Amino acid sequence: MYNLVMNQELNGVINHSAGARKTDYLFRLSLNGIVMNDVGQILFVKESGRDWWDLPGGGMDHGEDIKSALAREMHEEVNLNGDFEYKIIYVGEPKLLEHIEAYQVRLFFIVKPENMDFSPGEDGDELAFMSIDELREVDEPRAQLLGKILSSR
Repeated sequence: MYNLVMNQELNGVINHSAGARKTDYLFRLSLNGIVMNDVGQILFVKESGRDWWDLPGGGMDHGEDIKSALAREMHEEVNLNGDFEYKIIYVGEPKLLEHIEAYQVRLFFIVKPENMDFSPGEDGDELAFMSIDELREVDEPRAQLLGKILSSR
């Protein structure tokens, strides 16, 4: 049995007081869905309280599997209804989120919904389909990342 003590400097670091393994690390998983329309544009959302475009998605909750977490996040932000297929295409490097003092790993999925009828969900303010070039006009770093992600598949 392990006695777990959380590191006071950074949440997500677990020091074991007994056993061969001295330290474990917890990561927040963020799932991001890439939905493309018939002309290759990508679905973006401006979440409530934010002023930038991002892919729909968010943190995976304890007890969820990947499909149910994607379904919940996509419904909350873009009102995705119905079934969908998904395939992981990219795993980002861990990044420290200082506001929660934990590391996050972003997982990117191609999502192919049965129904392409979207509207802002309870956590979304605006939706738009944009090409990478259109995104580049408003957010060059995010466009570069998406270009890298899509070229890796």
